Amino acid sequence: MIENFLYGQANGGLRDNASFIELGIIDSTGVLELIGFLEQHFGIALAPSELIPENLDTIQNLTNLVERKLALQAAVPQVPENKGWMAGGHQEAVHER
Repeated sequence: MIENFLYGQANGGLRDNASFIELGIIDSTGVLELIGFLEQHFGIALAPSELIPENLDTIQNLTNLVERKLALQAAVPQVPENKGWMAGGHQEAVHER
């Protein structure tokens, strides 16, 4: 990410509350790349309603978003895929008499 947006500079002198868009650091294509990075790197899924500048336009906003998403993930128990009682195809029919 640093290579793509800050031309290899660790922080590029960027303040935590500086707008990526206003400074010309990111454009609409860059926003899509940023979203993909966040989802892959942090294992989070962003809803369309979360894809707003208030969440994505500064380092501080990104930090808040990622922390919020990770906290929500930790609070919600994860259900393993295909591990339910029907996973093995052993569902029995119940017949009324």
